[in-house]
Amino acid sequence: MLSVKRNITLVKILLIIGFVYFFWLMLKITMEYIPLDPNISFLMIKQTEVEDRPEYLYFFYTHVYTSIFVLLSGFLAIIRKDFRLKNFHRNIGKVYIFLILLLAAPSGLYMGFFANGGLFSKVSFVMLGFLWWFSTFKAYQLARQKKFKEHKQWMWRSFAFTLSAITLRMWKVIIVYLFHPNPMDVYQIIAWLGWIPNILIIEYLITKKQI
Repeated sequence: MLSVKRNITLVKILLIIGFVYFFWLMLKITMEYIPLDPNISFLMIKQTEVEDRPEYLYFFYTHVYTSIFVLLSGFLAIIRKDFRLKNFHRNIGKVYIFLILLLAAPSGLYMGFFANGGLFSKVSFVMLGFLWWFSTFKAYQLARQKKFKEHKQWMWRSFAFTLSAITLRMWKVIIVYLFHPNPMDVYQIIAWLGWIPNILIIEYLITKKQI
């Protein structure tokens, strides 16, 4: 029994270390867009949208700047149980929900309509934006109704979609390293791989009553 607890603790520690590492990488990506410059990094391949749609940059920067805080607040809300910080969980959860419902998900949904990779990618990113918003709203509703078990499950679903910011980039590195496909083909693949495995894992854990 003691050995099992130690293994679980070790897994948690490794997950925390892993998240911190990937969060740091995401923070580095975010910092590339400070100060504002429409001719840098990802925006270099979005010049059609930048030039033809003045609102695109507003949605883009809103998404980029808020998503990093969504990642952090979601992670802190989830691990709070181990630190027995009930009020902290409630407050950081409010930050997480507010940022997603009002800023990060709507801006991501808008950007999904202009995703690289054609219709196949666009459908995935639009679905992701909607499901991200809906799962977060559902979690918020259930918390208001004091249905905390269901609230927890929907928050995990929401965070699975949040983590797509990381898993999408992980899959991109793996696929490019192993197969060297055409860049647009990569977008079409990671558009779906970035979030579907995440939510399938969460649904499996919910079914097995692990979360």
